[in-house]
Order: sequence, then C-alpha cells, then structure tokens
Amino acid sequence: MAHHKSAKKRIRQTERRTEVNRARTSRLRSSVKKVEALIAGGDKAAAVEALRAAEPEMMKGVQAGVLHKNTASRKVSRLAARIKTL
Repeated sequence: MAHHKSAKKRIRQTERRTEVNRARTSRLRSSVKKVEALIAGGDKAAAVEALRAAEPEMMKGVQAGVLHKNTASRKVSRLAARIKTL
C-alpha cells in the first residue's frame, strides 16, 4: 500500500487509465471480429464497410498507445487481403 501522497495519486491515475485502455482495446477487438465474421460469411460488401469502420478505430488505438503503429497496419493489410480474395 502506498504511503506517499504522490504514490496514492499515481495509483488512482493508473486505475483510470487502465479502465480507458481496456475499453479502447475491447472496442478495437470487437470491430476486427465483426470484419472477420463478415469475411467468414462471405459478404464482401459488408466486410468492406466494416473494415472502413475498423481502420480508424485501430488508428485511434495507435494514437492512444494501446496498439503499435506497425501492428495496426499489419492487421488492416491482412484483413484487406482476405476481403480481396472473396
């Protein structure tokens, strides 16, 4: 348990940031899963629209530091390639 005032504040900040980051990561994963489900279903038009919605979500995750830039780019690229093969 923290005893210093600054350490207690840091604990509060960490809890808040963890919650925000967890929500952001969850939203990101959900958008990717939606695209993958549409790809599995074979609905190309809907998958393209879902990818258009998921890409900015990933880039917001990059800006927030939840995801690395190259990781987001790789995921977008692979999803786009899978959609292209439909």
